[in-house]
Amino acid sequence: MGQGQQEQVATSLAGAVSEAISASLAPVDAELERLYPGDPGTRQPVHTVYVPGDAFAADTIRTWGDRALAALDEHAPDAASFAAVLGLTDELAGPVYDRVRAKLEREPVEDLRVDFEDGYGPRPDAEEDATAARAARLIAEAYENGTAAPYMGIRMKCMEAPVRDRGIRTLDIFLTGLMEAGGLPEGLVLTLPKVTYPEQVTAMVRLLEEFEKARGLESGRIGFEIQIETSQSILAADGTATVARMIQAAEGRATGLHYGTFDYSACLGVSAAYQSSDHPAADHAKAIMQVAAAGTGVRLSDGSTNVLPIGPTGKVHDAWRLHYGLTRRALARAYYQGWDMHPGHIPTRYAAVFAFYREGFEQAAARLARYAGHASGDVMDEPATAKALSGYLLRGLDCGALDIPEVARATGLTRRDLENFAGPRRGDLTVSGH
Repeated sequence: MGQGQQEQVATSLAGAVSEAISASLAPVDAELERLYPGDPGTRQPVHTVYVPGDAFAADTIRTWGDRALAALDEHAPDAASFAAVLGLTDELAGPVYDRVRAKLEREPVEDLRVDFEDGYGPRPDAEEDATAARAARLIAEAYENGTAAPYMGIRMKCMEAPVRDRGIRTLDIFLTGLMEAGGLPEGLVLTLPKVTYPEQVTAMVRLLEEFEKARGLESGRIGFEIQIETSQSILAADGTATVARMIQAAEGRATGLHYGTFDYSACLGVSAAYQSSDHPAADHAKAIMQVAAAGTGVRLSDGSTNVLPIGPTGKVHDAWRLHYGLTRRALARAYYQGWDMHPGHIPTRYAAVFAFYREGFEQAAARLARYAGHASGDVMDEPATAKALSGYLLRGLDCGALDIPEVARATGLTRRDLENFAGPRRGDLTVSGH
């Protein structure tokens, strides 16, 4: 056979067969693209801090950072003492402790939600009106002067009848205040709590559509998180998975599913002493959430612990160990975000996150480098695994656990390279890189 000539192979099917099959599956192709677009590729915060509306102030973020640093100074003033509390290895102790302190000084809060629900409670209308307007003004000012967290917003009251009108009014005041102050910030996040029926999600979509029309915004500009706090949000009366229907009811606006530890546990009758994010009931709910959200671009967040690290050092250390353990457990289960309810939780949040990414860094980097270089090794990774490995490294970079130079040295890849590996579409994953 001459150079450039291809060997002819025999086939039995006419080209029209493939064309007919493709035509029959075109609606499915479109449905897959619409329902499962994949991860948005943007930064996901490692936590959400909740602050009651009346307690939120211009210096809240800096105050939380300072209080967290003060807790370290008092109860773990050096790397060795902090490592002893959390069980960190000697290799991790220094890097993790130093990075925790640097994070608390530079960016103590990654995501802040001003709370108008359980953390705020029922108030006179005039008071809540004023608090919502104040929250909008302070958040707008924070983004303008560079003191904002990467993500900020509010948790409104839910769509149930007794508080529905109040929640809608608070949201309207808040969003209107942001618009009057110059527009909606890129990091805006809204949380809809205690969702029980998909129709409540649809109502939120309609509400946001009307606001966008009223203010001349692009359709779909405003997204929101759905809080999973009731048994009905996991399993409907007809036996279907309600949470999956809620994601579809959001019509592409759902940005996250947040597990509400205590409301959900109480809903199932779990006694107060056993209400925790590692209870079997919590694991079941979060597993359903995880499967429902997979591939949709909707991200997951674990709940919180109500054991506060306050009081004498021994008690603080016990609370730190608990929070650290719960956070590490969630990370291993691919819940990369959680709630923090007290400044004393932030040191162990970042310690757990940083340890998680640093202890697995070398192995992940080596595997990705082999994959990118088509080199052989003791593990033969597929494109889907390369996606997971690069996503792991990107999350480590985003939160500050890893630095770009060390990742580049270990992998030979740039951040753009990592993003390309982390973001293939569904069809691209079927083609091996080897």
